[in-house]
Amino acid sequence: MLWSELERLGRFVDPWREFERMSRDLSRMGAPATHDFPLVNVWASADKAVVTTEAAGMNPEDIDISVADEVLSIKGKRLSDQPKDDETYHRRERWAVQFSKNIVLPFRIENSKVEAKYQKGVLTITLPRAEADKPKKIAIASE
Repeated sequence: MLWSELERLGRFVDPWREFERMSRDLSRMGAPATHDFPLVNVWASADKAVVTTEAAGMNPEDIDISVADEVLSIKGKRLSDQPKDDETYHRRERWAVQFSKNIVLPFRIENSKVEAKYQKGVLTITLPRAEADKPKKIAIASE
């Protein structure tokens, strides 16, 4: 009797569908839908785009940034902590990581004016919009 009741209920409850629903709900609440490392924020104004990413535990020398047209590339690595000869891990959650991420920007960038700053574990990249790509105001002549 109990088994037939569970079978009947099972037709209405699909665990995969429920998982997809919960995933969509989390995405709507602002949780990242992807686990690509590092996670980035990008915002833009009429004159520039700004990209921020957490790079805690990384040396700025281990991060490479390049821009081609509308694509920003960030590559880097973080080395793991190594115990001394007389030590062993009790808990290990921070791993070494190498990453490469390409971000398509909303417009072409003035490559020679890109600035990158690293402060308190946050990498901030300021990308000025190319002059040729900025909207031009057209004056209307009157007769």
